[in-house]
Order: sequence, then C-alpha cells, then structure tokens
Amino acid sequence: MKKILVLLMFISFGTASAQDQSNTSEELSIGSLIEGTLLMPVTSETPPLVIIVAGSGPTDRNGNQMMMKNNAYKFLAEDLYSKGIATFRYDKRIVKIMKMGKIDEKKISFDHFIEDAIEITEYFKKDQRFSKIILLGHSQGSLVAMVAAQGRADGFISVAGAGQEIDDVIVAQLEKQAPGLKDNARQAFDDLRVNGTAQNYSPGLSSIFRKDIQPFIFSWMQYDPQEEIAKLDMPILIINGDKDLQVHPSEADLLYRAKPESQLHIISNMNHILKEIKGNDMENQKSYNEYDRPVMPEVIDLISTFVLN
Repeated sequence: MKKILVLLMFISFGTASAQDQSNTSEELSIGSLIEGTLLMPVTSETPPLVIIVAGSGPTDRNGNQMMMKNNAYKFLAEDLYSKGIATFRYDKRIVKIMKMGKIDEKKISFDHFIEDAIEITEYFKKDQRFSKIILLGHSQGSLVAMVAAQGRADGFISVAGAGQEIDDVIVAQLEKQAPGLKDNARQAFDDLRVNGTAQNYSPGLSSIFRKDIQPFIFSWMQYDPQEEIAKLDMPILIINGDKDLQVHPSEADLLYRAKPESQLHIISNMNHILKEIKGNDMENQKSYNEYDRPVMPEVIDLISTFVLN
C-alpha cells in the first residue's frame, strides 16, 4: 500500500500549504490564477532566467503541499540565485483555486497547466532584464514545460520527467508494485483512451480511475513525452536520480533516445525531490517532509553549468 501511495502522488490533488517568503524576492501575479516569486541576482545586469514548473498535485512555489513540506523548489531557486541565475517559481493554479473554495476536479485539465506555463513564458519574454529563458520542468511539470517551451524558450531542462505516456508509466509501476492490478489498469486506460471514460476497474484502482478525475487523466494521456521532446529545437538537459521512487531513471533514457543530441545525467543517490538518500526507502519517503534537507549540490552544478553556457 505504501508503494501505491507513492505512485498516486502523480495524480492526486489534495490540499495546498502556505509557502515561505524571502526578503530578496519579487512577488508577481501573472494572469488571474498564477502567483509566484522572482529571484533576481544583483551580480548581472541581464542574467538568464529559469522558470520552474512544478510536479503533480496542488504544489506551491516551494515544492510543498499540505502534509508534505520539503522546500525542494525553494532551495533549487535559492541555490541557482547564488550562481547568478534568476528564477521564477509559482504556485500551480489549483493552489489558488482551492484557496478560493472553487475546486472542481472534473473541470481540471492537463492543458490548463500548459496554458499557464505558456502565459508565464510569454510574460517574461517581454522583460528585457533577462539574457535568455530556460524552462525547467519537474516530474509532471517536465511534460508541461516541454510543450510550453516549443518555439518560445531558449532551453529546456527535464528533472525526474517521465519518458512514456502517463498510462504506460502507471501500468509499468503497477507491474512492479501491485502486479495483480496491472492487467485491469491496462484495460481501464484503454477504455478511457477510446471512449473517454473507464467503468470496469478494480476498487484497488479507484484513486486513479474515480469519475471526477478521469477527464484530467484523459487530457494528460493525449501527450507523448517522446514525441514532444523531439519537437524541441534548443539545448536540452535531462536529469534523474537513481534513488527516485516515482520516476525510474529508464524514463530519462527514453527521453534521451527521443532527442539524442540532449544531455543526460543520472545522479547517484538523488531521489525524486532532488535530495540525497544514502539509506533505504524509509529514509527516502521521510525526506518528502523534511523542510531543511538541502537539494544535492550535483544537481545545482549541472543545471547552472547548462544555463550559463
């Protein structure tokens, strides 16, 4: 059951937590639903800008949700800031929608996240303070940023991003974690893809296929990461950790095969939220709620080198 919960972090919405504030930041609102934090280095007149696109769920600008505070994006942004790189990180739209008390899962589409990332990119393209714009997508945000970057950004970074369509990713995880549910899940996904709805699924899969969330899963299934990354005509960096419990490093390899001119790096002992894990899965899962555990220096070095070149 614990492993199934890890898998379901891909798609759950839940409830968001409040984010920390920084004294060296600029708070921005873009459109009606996007609020975020810009960190602007003073060491360069026109620094590069990295836009951080969050993973699944009601994730805030710091990488946190209710009952899960690890500050992964906050540390990532601050460490890149120390390297002379500007960053913009933002609350996903569902964070604000839930604060307004207007959440309706049936009306949430994967395309909304892409639209938000595009709007943010276009906003900063008009800002003459930046030498270039790089989209960095983490987990689910990898595919979001990948699509948004097309024809708009100067570079793309995938961190812990899937290389398969989301239904194939989930079925592959079930094969390892709950093999008795794999075939039923495959059939339910096939029904959803063909008919737009899935009805005959095991109660053990209800968190994935419950009625209200099916439209979101259906919209997500329309995008193939390998097809989307192949469309990019820009420098690309692909990163994964070998201690990632949610996205296996083989997913990064699939992205690399689809775009072999990109850079691929698998970081030893890094988990899904960019933290160093030297112990077992219990330590790994515990790190999701350790607010003061820093991100690994190796990922900062790889990203800053890529962005500053």
